[in-house]
Amino acid sequence: MTTTEIAVGDLLRLATAGSVDDGKSTLVGRLLHDTSAVMPDQLEAVRRASRDRGLADADLALLTDGLRAEREQGITIDVAYRYFATARRRFILADTPGHVQYTRNMVTGASTAELAVVLVDARHGFVEQTGRHTVVSALLRVPHVALAVNKMDLVGYAEDRFAEIAGEFTEYARKLGVPDVVAIPMSALRGDNVVEPSPHMTWYAGPTLLEHLETVPTGGEPEATRLPVQYVLRATDFRGYAGQLSSGMLRVGDPVAVSPAGHRTRITGIEVGGTPVDEAFAPQSVVVRLADAVDVARGDLITPVSTVPSPAERLLVVGCQLASRPLRVGDRVLVRHTTRTVRAVVEAIDERLDVHSLSTDNAADTLYTNEIALVSMRTAEPVAVDPYEYNRHCGAVLLIDEASGDTLTAGMVGVPPWWP
Repeated sequence: MTTTEIAVGDLLRLATAGSVDDGKSTLVGRLLHDTSAVMPDQLEAVRRASRDRGLADADLALLTDGLRAEREQGITIDVAYRYFATARRRFILADTPGHVQYTRNMVTGASTAELAVVLVDARHGFVEQTGRHTVVSALLRVPHVALAVNKMDLVGYAEDRFAEIAGEFTEYARKLGVPDVVAIPMSALRGDNVVEPSPHMTWYAGPTLLEHLETVPTGGEPEATRLPVQYVLRATDFRGYAGQLSSGMLRVGDPVAVSPAGHRTRITGIEVGGTPVDEAFAPQSVVVRLADAVDVARGDLITPVSTVPSPAERLLVVGCQLASRPLRVGDRVLVRHTTRTVRAVVEAIDERLDVHSLSTDNAADTLYTNEIALVSMRTAEPVAVDPYEYNRHCGAVLLIDEASGDTLTAGMVGVPPWWP
């Protein structure tokens, strides 16, 4: 996509990731500062906080480390969302933690991202956490990855060091089926190749990070239309089904199916914000009316008859363990899929993934925090799921502790093509 093909106001969702102290928060702070996305009072607050810590210059990382615990410890704990814009594009950025114990938050930040910025410290190169974050990006079908080789000033802006890291990372990402990788050498602290080209790396002819963010294609392949029903509206002479279109579009007159029951009917009316329309598209919230008095309840899916998902009572998912409480074979859990929640039992934990070697072992019966494995479940009721490769929203599930209500595991339905 060329610059002229990008519509003004186009939106890119992105997430930053990488190992601890690779400079993610500093990079985000630099990006916000150099694009004039920081209010004067915010910048003054950062300067005061920096002086309190004995720093001569403003620590731009404090622009994103918003929690008090983060400021006190100098680390990122939670996902920090930031919104900014340039003349070419709008951005929603999720700055995710680098510490291993907070990897689960990277799953949250990358779940809706179209691009992941994976940082690597030029001194340390590719480390285990780099691989873990790249695996998560691949599992979540993030189509674009930018490798930010940071702190190049600390290795003398050496071209051969950059080439070594970029080559190792690109090969690793290729094994995971990541379709697009761009490597950029930079120094977030000094501003090299973040917004402006670096005078210290004239050997690099590629884009700055901002140039890449402004020009990377968005949208990707269209996904099949899915409307999870959130609420049934009933009146004497009216019945409508409310929800947010997770993908695709619906038109008045479309023949549709209601899953998992499989009832077929057609759309006779669509409202957006209380206004009748002829068509609606994701991510709009809508109310639809149907021609027939079919049984529709919260948790059902309204889909085109040509792309009806197959209801299943046995699910195989790639599970990323989020909670400190392990997931074990035999556990009874709740499975949340879009707006539907059903009971299930964990039947097997198969093929736990080693993120460093990209190999698997078959001996696991327990999944611990941050581990990734294939998980087999049997549900009490049919669930109309899509493979995650086919539809990111309707191929995702959460496993929830029945007793506490805590989220245990994030799951992607099906086995990705690159799985060992």
